[in-house]
Amino acid sequence: MLIAVLSGFIFALVLVFTGKYFKKKYALWSALLPLGLFVYFLQFVGRIGNGEIISTQYNWIPSLNVNLGFTLDGVSLIFSLMITGIGFLVYAYTAAYLKGHVFLDRFYGYLSIFMAAMLGLVLSDNVLSLFIFWELTSISSFFLIGFNNNKQSSRQSAMVALAITGLGGLLLLTGALILANVSGTYSIAEMLSSRDIIANSPHYIIIVLLIFGAAFTKSAQFPFHFWLPGAMKAPTPVSTYLHSATMVKAGIYLLLRFTPVLGDTPLWQTSLIIVGAVTMLYAAIHTLFRTDLKGILAYSTIAALGILVFLIGLGTPDALLAACVFILVHSLYKGCLFLVTGIIDHETGTRNTAVLSGLRKVMLPVAIAGILAAISNAGIPPSFGFLGKDLIYESTLHFGSWAMVLTAIAVITNILLLYAGFVAGVKPFTGSLPQQFEKVHTPSYLLYVPPLILAVGGILIGLFPIIIEGALIKPAVTALGANSSEVHLKLWHGFNTILALSGTTIAIGLLLYFLLKPSEKLEKLAQRFEFISPQNIIESVAYAFGYFSIYWSKIVQNGYLRHYITTIIVFLIVLVGYTLINHTSFEIDYDSFERLTVYEILTVLLLMVGTIYTVFSRSRLGAVASMGVVGLAISLIFVYYSAPDLAMTQFSIDTLTVILFVLILYKLPKYLNISNNVVRIKDGVLSLTFGLLITVLALEVLSQPQNTEISSFYAENAYKLAKGKNVVNVILVDFRGIDTFMEISVLTIAAIGVFSLIKLRLAKRFRNK
Repeated sequence: MLIAVLSGFIFALVLVFTGKYFKKKYALWSALLPLGLFVYFLQFVGRIGNGEIISTQYNWIPSLNVNLGFTLDGVSLIFSLMITGIGFLVYAYTAAYLKGHVFLDRFYGYLSIFMAAMLGLVLSDNVLSLFIFWELTSISSFFLIGFNNNKQSSRQSAMVALAITGLGGLLLLTGALILANVSGTYSIAEMLSSRDIIANSPHYIIIVLLIFGAAFTKSAQFPFHFWLPGAMKAPTPVSTYLHSATMVKAGIYLLLRFTPVLGDTPLWQTSLIIVGAVTMLYAAIHTLFRTDLKGILAYSTIAALGILVFLIGLGTPDALLAACVFILVHSLYKGCLFLVTGIIDHETGTRNTAVLSGLRKVMLPVAIAGILAAISNAGIPPSFGFLGKDLIYESTLHFGSWAMVLTAIAVITNILLLYAGFVAGVKPFTGSLPQQFEKVHTPSYLLYVPPLILAVGGILIGLFPIIIEGALIKPAVTALGANSSEVHLKLWHGFNTILALSGTTIAIGLLLYFLLKPSEKLEKLAQRFEFISPQNIIESVAYAFGYFSIYWSKIVQNGYLRHYITTIIVFLIVLVGYTLINHTSFEIDYDSFERLTVYEILTVLLLMVGTIYTVFSRSRLGAVASMGVVGLAISLIFVYYSAPDLAMTQFSIDTLTVILFVLILYKLPKYLNISNNVVRIKDGVLSLTFGLLITVLALEVLSQPQNTEISSFYAENAYKLAKGKNVVNVILVDFRGIDTFMEISVLTIAAIGVFSLIKLRLAKRFRNK
């Protein structure tokens, strides 16, 4: 299973060296990767259908008891088959859609990384590896959305998507770490046994809110939904793969996966029902005011994601069954509609539904695919969508006192989604063919066969739901903690309330489609309210934050080193000084002063005189010499207290510093007063205060009980392990040799930089700038 996850990364690496072949005549061969993975996961259908859960574990961080685990159960199998199956169709479609593109190999590389990351995400049993793959989907989607990087709009959309989903990743990491700390394990499967402990933990609320934040940002829930319509700037294969079948459902997968662990509480259910209901209604209404095919599909996708969150919030066995079925329903018809939209755009050069019509006359196979997908989207029998819509109504009708309200919300949403599906899948192909499209022709079979497969699949499964009932749906419901023994998928349930609701949805939806035509007037009407949209509000806040950051940076980062050092020292004085007030425990032993020798007293006096002369000297050479005296005095103190190695080091460094200063003096102008008395007094007070703080801190440290475990270890093992009698040298060279090497490397790089600046000779035109 690990090889299956890593195969996408490996293929992307191979493309770095062989990309020139895959962007030409061998482009279609790239589709063998997802096809092979689809066949690989398909072989587990029988075992998963029989109730088996397949797990593999790999040592990752043994010291923290963290393993890299992968689990294949009913839920992860559905997602794995969607990722690889639709991935195969998208790979094949891309070979024709981006044929001849100079960066086609790069596109396949990004797509392969994304596919691998999605597989890792849905198969991960470890919350840390789940987070890593989660972030990899965000990063790879950033490159895919911004693939047309010569367009500013594409770059902007990619940045917005990365910012929103990246925020969700941060929330996921925080929530996962807290959850692991509470449950005592990083394994999601093992967390099930700690469900009561997690639910009764004082951290439960924060865990749930963090998981919600991650899921809502990834799956475009209100008010974080706006990144998804913007991401439609990406090429159509990206929109199909990421924004209908895979990435946007990562948040749905996260909620499904943690439902047995965190679900069945008022906080979990109420929050998801409210957010899902608001999202599905808000986005479905937006489809009425769009004329761009991708825009319509984007908002209908957001509405569908809202339905899934809504169903997970209901949390009943009927609702979880409806969610599992609707995931497949939506992936089939929405993937098809996106591919059809790409073909229309590719062949006609427009996605404006106000001008598209009659295309069945010039691209019949595409029309068949679009109409079949629209039928499934509308829930018209005998499509798979009809079965999915009935299950949604069944779950809302059986939800207690709120049944009528929730069912009404579901019906309204489905009516609007029917309208959106027919506008995207039926309208471009019906009516008369405009003269401007008479030269349009049927595209390559690589373009129309993939959407046809998805569309026919939606009808075939609707006619024979037994195909997926035992193999996929029942294991998925079982994995979510519900009883699957009563799960029986069938197209006809007789005449009942649910059938009446379904018929009403279809009738009103069709009536709306025939009465309301997409127009730019409606779109302009919606734009009048953009100032109160979540996107505009969040962008305004982001702009204000950016403006404040620039203003603050001008104050704090003003280019003066003196100011930076002052700020740092003041901050330390306030922070450490506040901590030390009334928290010091040292006592000065005045009797110890009697033990001072005349050498120590003279050395301290010499140090003080040297310091004072350095501060008040008006001669640079004198100040440098007095600094050397200060360093020599410190070296003598080290000698008095039996630290000859430190004394020699101090003496060597101080001597070298004095020599360097003297050499630099030749390059400096005459002595200048660049500060007034007020500045010098301020610096003096600051220096004395900081010195006093360090003195108090040192005395406080010395008064604490000493733990000699580390020093004893080095003293005992310096000669045994490193054959050295100088403990300090052994620590620097052997025990912490890597640290020392890195420090030397940093100093070397700095020295090279300084030497380069000294030798730099600018052209005359740059010298005065």
